[in-house]
Amino acid sequence: MPSTEAVDCIIVGYNDLPFEKYVELLSQYGRNSEAFRDLKFSFVDLNGKPLNYVSLLNHVVKRAHPEIGDYAGLGPFKSGEIPNLAAVYLSNFLRKFGIRTKYINLFQDEKDKFAELLQAKPACVAITTTFYVLNFPVNEIVQFVREHSPQTKIVVGGPLISNHLRNLEGGALDSALMDMAADFYVVDSQGEGTLATLVKTVKNNLNPAEVSNLAYFDHGRLVRTPVVPEVNVMDEVDIHWDEFSLEEDLGETIQLRTARSCAFKCAFCNYPARAGKLSLSSIDTVERELSSIRSLENVSNVVFIDDTFNVPLPRFKDLCRLMIKKQYNFNWFSYFRCSNSDEEAFDLMAESGCKGVFLGIESGSPSILKNMNKAATIERYAEGIKMLKERNITTFGSFILGFPGETDQTVEETIDFIRTNKPDFYRTQMWYNEPGTPIHLEKDKYQIKGEGFVWEHASMTSLEAMDHIDRMFLTIKESVWLPQWSFDFWFIPYALGKGISIPDFKKFVSYANQMLAMEIAYCDADGKSRMQKKHLNEMVTLAKKWPIRAQAAAVAVGQ
Repeated sequence: MPSTEAVDCIIVGYNDLPFEKYVELLSQYGRNSEAFRDLKFSFVDLNGKPLNYVSLLNHVVKRAHPEIGDYAGLGPFKSGEIPNLAAVYLSNFLRKFGIRTKYINLFQDEKDKFAELLQAKPACVAITTTFYVLNFPVNEIVQFVREHSPQTKIVVGGPLISNHLRNLEGGALDSALMDMAADFYVVDSQGEGTLATLVKTVKNNLNPAEVSNLAYFDHGRLVRTPVVPEVNVMDEVDIHWDEFSLEEDLGETIQLRTARSCAFKCAFCNYPARAGKLSLSSIDTVERELSSIRSLENVSNVVFIDDTFNVPLPRFKDLCRLMIKKQYNFNWFSYFRCSNSDEEAFDLMAESGCKGVFLGIESGSPSILKNMNKAATIERYAEGIKMLKERNITTFGSFILGFPGETDQTVEETIDFIRTNKPDFYRTQMWYNEPGTPIHLEKDKYQIKGEGFVWEHASMTSLEAMDHIDRMFLTIKESVWLPQWSFDFWFIPYALGKGISIPDFKKFVSYANQMLAMEIAYCDADGKSRMQKKHLNEMVTLAKKWPIRAQAAAVAVGQ
């Protein structure tokens, strides 16, 4: 039966496009292009079909447990199945203002639910864009809304809009926004207050020109309303997770934010400029959110998405002490900066339930770290990895290769760092030449040319950087490569919540990487086929011991 519940605004979280679309899109640039080669690190070609690592995991589990079909309703693994924090946060914010709000977590998987909600003819649909660099995912959602509720106004905000406004002007900006075909675009870096005002304005048929921080088209002309920067106090917008759990199953893993913006100013990143001054939730606010999560009996993992969770250090220690005192029944994961820690902090992390950290190391070369303005040393990173591993905290090292000043020698320094310090997982991404980042203030010094994936500077080209990354993937054996596209570090707590241990997860990724290596190295077809079969069989044997069957059986009997 269609839902008759009145809704003022629907928030749409993530549109995880079918992976084949990404392959098709980037193939247009050529399979030897930097963009496609970057994507290639995330999928294997199995019987002529590109399978990213999540799809490969599902393929293996179905072979290991054929008797339960589609997990008896449990559903396949999904990279975005964790509640979308932007969607939940915005829903929570709007509800505080009496705005009746629902959210869609994964657009591709919840189209029926979305269509049912649209039957209530909501005033607005708001589309978040946290992970988008192209319009295409937004376009698909806009078209869906137009088909099911033409009178509903569509609002788009977030990083994609911020990037368009920062990087484009004149006709190019008009074209980028017009291509999305939404009704309104929120231009403030926060924007939740703007959205709340806009929903009430639309609902009451008032004039949107009176709402600050908007861009929209009026008879084909782009209109901008006055910019009034928002300062939303984080202590006033803590999420009531227990209330959301009454509406749907939130799963085993939840993301949580206790800070806005970043205290550092790395030369490759413009996020602090967009997000403004670092803003922190109080310890009491964090306690309220964690306690509301503890009331959810299924949650076993919490992911803190603060850009650097351990800044400032005294507050971080207090948060760890809070979790120890309250004896929360979940593990936690976070971004972590080794240069901003000490032995007491490492001890508190382990005692409070930390099971893994994302380390934005970026380079193993002191000179490149200096160019990046990282305010860190390789010695502190090395010591940090050692201290974390001694406490059984999983480490994931993220590296950027090709940053201005990069040479063959500095690449070797990064390779040596990884081999020597052995983070559990690592990934190397090619530097993405994004206009507006601080390094562009030194564009002439480094002779930077090009944009995006295609660039050159005084000491390296983008194709040379990709060649180095290929070599790292094929030759580094001391750490396990973890791909970015849909199988990032945050998939680890999600998999852990589904019953896959971290050692088993590492084995699975290692087998997948060995299959991929045969393709990256252009091995002959017969050799690749034999190795694929070998590693697939190893994966199936591994998956047979996972508690998928028990989970599926519980779902089947309604437990």
